[in-house]
Amino acid sequence: MKQDFYLLKNGVLSRKENTVYFYSEKERHILPIETISSIYCYGRVTFTSGVVSYLSKKGVPIHFFNYYGYYEGTYYPRESLLSGETIVRQAEHYLDKEKRMFLAKEILRGGISNIKKNLSYYKIDEELESIKGWEEKIQGTDTISELMCVEGNIRNIYYQTFNKILPEEFNFDKRTRRPPKNMINALISFSNSLMYTTVLSEIYNTQLNPTISYLHEPFKRRFSLSLDLSEIFKPFIGDRVVFKLLNKRIISEDDFDKDLNYCLLKDAGRRLFLQHYNERLDKTIKHRALDRNVSYKHIIRLECYKLIKHVSGLKDYEAFRIWW
Repeated sequence: MKQDFYLLKNGVLSRKENTVYFYSEKERHILPIETISSIYCYGRVTFTSGVVSYLSKKGVPIHFFNYYGYYEGTYYPRESLLSGETIVRQAEHYLDKEKRMFLAKEILRGGISNIKKNLSYYKIDEELESIKGWEEKIQGTDTISELMCVEGNIRNIYYQTFNKILPEEFNFDKRTRRPPKNMINALISFSNSLMYTTVLSEIYNTQLNPTISYLHEPFKRRFSLSLDLSEIFKPFIGDRVVFKLLNKRIISEDDFDKDLNYCLLKDAGRRLFLQHYNERLDKTIKHRALDRNVSYKHIIRLECYKLIKHVSGLKDYEAFRIWW
């Protein structure tokens, strides 16, 4: 099974014949391209045209992040699974208001269901009931902006519960992003950026176009379908990693770099998070429909296939919900 590869240091990617090397200040690493799904660059990385050509041939995307750990962009290889019919169907479901609202509502309901599963696991009842109240409003919404309002209110309630789930030293007042103001915001931002790019890499391996979305508005310079599907998987994958790392004291205050205006994960903290994030992606569950074990990462790919079946008129889309 292919794995993601993370570059946390500054350096140069270079190709010699059919081998790709990463040169940092004091080290040289050979990248096993045949077994790499995506490359994540958290340092300042330069690369030659030969590397670009080779990675494009192998279908390996490169995701870039800035100093704060925020996603900046992706080198997206030429798509090898092009389907004009699928792209046309995707666009049809965006342009038709009724079809778009169906998908947007189902994506949102899937994400809410997985949020509620987290709260049920930690026996948080009061906020769970509040979220259920907001969830009931979905049925009566008629526009995307109304749906996003519901989503925003549910997210605010959900983030308030983190103070009940996590150790006291990681309590926070509100969600802050650019830059994160405290430790838990730093972890959430780092996790969400990872989730976005993981979903994007899985979309790349299907016939879907990542710029055509339903819950989030398609804009220039962003893969908005990845934002849509990330809503479903953030509670299931990213948030669960955050809870584990903090509740088990795997990451501590020493793993953060704090300043007056921001709080960031140090390199050691990033390595810990990436290790446990990948362990969660590799975890398997017996799939009820397929009757075989699949990894959590592959469940994301299956979500893309379900969306293709829906826009193709083969089977109505039903968003992933944690069933165990």
